[in-house]
Amino acid sequence: MAGVEVLLLGTGDAFASGGRLQTCFSIRGSDTHVLLDCGPSVLVALRRHGLDPSSVDTILLTHLHGDHFGGIPFFLLDAHFSLRNRLLTIAGPPSLEERIRLAMDVLFPGSVALLDGMAVRFVELTADSKADLGPISVVPYEVIHESGATAYALRLTVDGKTIAYSGDTQWTDALVKVASNADLFICETTSFEKEIRYHLSYRTLKTHRSALTCRRLVLTHLGEDVLQRRQEVDAELAEDGKRISL
Repeated sequence: MAGVEVLLLGTGDAFASGGRLQTCFSIRGSDTHVLLDCGPSVLVALRRHGLDPSSVDTILLTHLHGDHFGGIPFFLLDAHFSLRNRLLTIAGPPSLEERIRLAMDVLFPGSVALLDGMAVRFVELTADSKADLGPISVVPYEVIHESGATAYALRLTVDGKTIAYSGDTQWTDALVKVASNADLFICETTSFEKEIRYHLSYRTLKTHRSALTCRRLVLTHLGEDVLQRRQEVDAELAEDGKRISL
């Protein structure tokens, strides 16, 4: 594969507005396959696009809300029954392993025991500190989103290309750092103008647009009112299945 391919698997909000799948982005470099967030519809999305879940090397999580990490119990159960033996790295905020184990136990009682026989490692990311995860590196920045643990925006480097992602957050100047000179900045825009706590509106983002020095901006996590007023949005909107080559 030449370059880095980003496939927007799920671009909806927590309520699947517009019939969109929930948050998950596939990023493939020359020798790695990364999922950025892992919503409950992850297996549907991967298989819809002919992607084998066993090809995924790393899952990066921005925060621990169900529409962003709720697909992991399904992903891990699939890995077990497909006899996956390659290492899977799951990296994200502090307490991610505990929360994933709890989710597995609630959704599939007893399934958490399967982790002990699987090649899975959990990595807790530290704000403002670069983590090298095999052929990729990631820097998390703390943002403003209540999810029972620290919430991050992530800045990921793959094959020399930088992909930034806001996660879920209300406006914070941390987004300026995350997006700085990134080849691609994927930014949540839950509402058009209504201010919803812990989330971004298009109106607010537009106010700060000049501070974002990314080369390409794509808006995601789109709520119903953004979709209804999409003709008024002067920015590129994400779509399920959109491919972006870097």
